[in-house]
Amino acid sequence: MTARVVLLVTSPRLPAGLLTAAAWDLVRENPVFAGAESEQVAAVRAAGTEVVIGGVEELLAAARERGTSVWLAGPAGDQELARNLGMRIAREPGLAELELMYGSWDPPGARLLDAVSAMDRLLSPGGDPWKRQQTHTTLAQFMLEEAYEAYDAIEAGDLAALREELGDVLLQVVLHARLAEELPDGERWTVDDVAGDLVDKLVRRNPHVFSGITVSSIEEITENWERIKRVEKSRGSAMDGIVMAQPALALAAKILQRVERAGLDVPVPAQPSTTDSEPELGAVLLAIVASARSRGLDPEAALRRVALAYADAVRAAEA
Repeated sequence: MTARVVLLVTSPRLPAGLLTAAAWDLVRENPVFAGAESEQVAAVRAAGTEVVIGGVEELLAAARERGTSVWLAGPAGDQELARNLGMRIAREPGLAELELMYGSWDPPGARLLDAVSAMDRLLSPGGDPWKRQQTHTTLAQFMLEEAYEAYDAIEAGDLAALREELGDVLLQVVLHARLAEELPDGERWTVDDVAGDLVDKLVRRNPHVFSGITVSSIEEITENWERIKRVEKSRGSAMDGIVMAQPALALAAKILQRVERAGLDVPVPAQPSTTDSEPELGAVLLAIVASARSRGLDPEAALRRVALAYADAVRAAEA
């Protein structure tokens, strides 16, 4: 009978003891070893299985004696032991067969847990002094910068850059959430509260997905979203909730969009014949934005593209 060594790998991001049925059968029927004490070791012991803290020689000896032995990998996977064990078996063919089994897998989004854990360490005593000194106010500018950098990557069609920039946006989210954990009682909230609020909002505003509501078009989905949003926000005006800090062209387009969705008939200021003053220039620009929207054009994106093309022309002239 050929001896068998099974490396049992589990996800450190799942609760200890949450194993597949096959993994539980394996550890209950065979001798189990581990390199150090861990929550997973404690969970297996609590289920009535002995776990011996040992090394390669003990593992191989148990496999030769019992036919199969199990190595319960630690949170980091014990790659060094797996490599040494593999080299040992390669040098001595017939010593044992090496098998890898996954007792649990990382769920989708598992690395988000790592991001939260890393940020917690950075903001805990002994972490990063700069981050520990920040506030929501001092970080506000970085939230805008990271969002604009992600926008630039989208406009450039650079998906690799977008992946990186979205990571920087996520950094801002987990950083703000971790700072909020230091707020006084009654004001404190966590990244779980942020995620929970988001999930609740997605469920409420997408009844066609989560509540079996029948819809016939994208327009109806949008109307449902806006209707539910109005009920939630209890806004007294179509202008409530507009982000006033956004660029002026985008702000004008958003105001006009809200007017259209509310079904209001509020004409834009008449376009003057001159632009000798700021009010006159503003009226001309607002009329241009309204005209662009009526044609399905994005004035912010249009001006951005032309401005960037002009910047390229400037660089060419400089060269």
